[in-house]
Amino acid sequence: MNSKDLIRSTLNFLHLDITKNLEYDRLTKLIMKIVINRDSNCIDVGCHKGEILDSMIRLSPGGRHFGFEPIPPLFNQLKTKYENKATIYPFALSDRNGTSTFQFVRNAPAYSGIIKRKYDIEVPDIEEINVELKTLDEVIPQDTKIDFIKIDVEGGEFGVLKGAKQLLKASKPVIVFECGLGASDFYGTEPADLYSFITIEVGLKISLLKSFIQASSPLTIQEYKMYFNSGKEYYFIAHP
Repeated sequence: MNSKDLIRSTLNFLHLDITKNLEYDRLTKLIMKIVINRDSNCIDVGCHKGEILDSMIRLSPGGRHFGFEPIPPLFNQLKTKYENKATIYPFALSDRNGTSTFQFVRNAPAYSGIIKRKYDIEVPDIEEINVELKTLDEVIPQDTKIDFIKIDVEGGEFGVLKGAKQLLKASKPVIVFECGLGASDFYGTEPADLYSFITIEVGLKISLLKSFIQASSPLTIQEYKMYFNSGKEYYFIAHP
């Protein structure tokens, strides 16, 4: 673990949310402790270095775990790290199968994604690579019930969800996902469409992370649109 990761882990442990992202990391891990059992099957979309996948494996040693990371150096590290612990795929998930260019932000890999977007760094060093696109409905075996999914794909989350429609309808998993202006809009995502897909087509509710933990009421479509468009919150949870 490098010094930056150690600081992040320490702040999470001490519940010191000095940034919004640190707060979301902490809340995501708390939600995972609530909803993941020892034999839960989990999916980490946008695995990066595997911090969330580590928690999935620790909380569910008897479950099956799947990770997706299309950036070649990160995929290679993950493949070695999780040998015999999780199945790691080099695919970018979408609502179709095929190939695509992919924007690898070399000096900030966590910002990488299929489409170029706004980045919170002054001079992004972008290498355009080619990746294979897959849908979750094709990759995950139909007889595997999925209990928890984390999606962090810098704007492409609606495509990931649409490509998993049959899986989501059959399993009704808990899904923590990032979504909002500055990323999702570059993919043409309309908040009303995403809300309708999750609530009507899949049959799940949408809440803020804190609200789910506190067992508060789920978001209405008007509330979800407000958070999406204002950027006041950009992490959400879909749940039964």
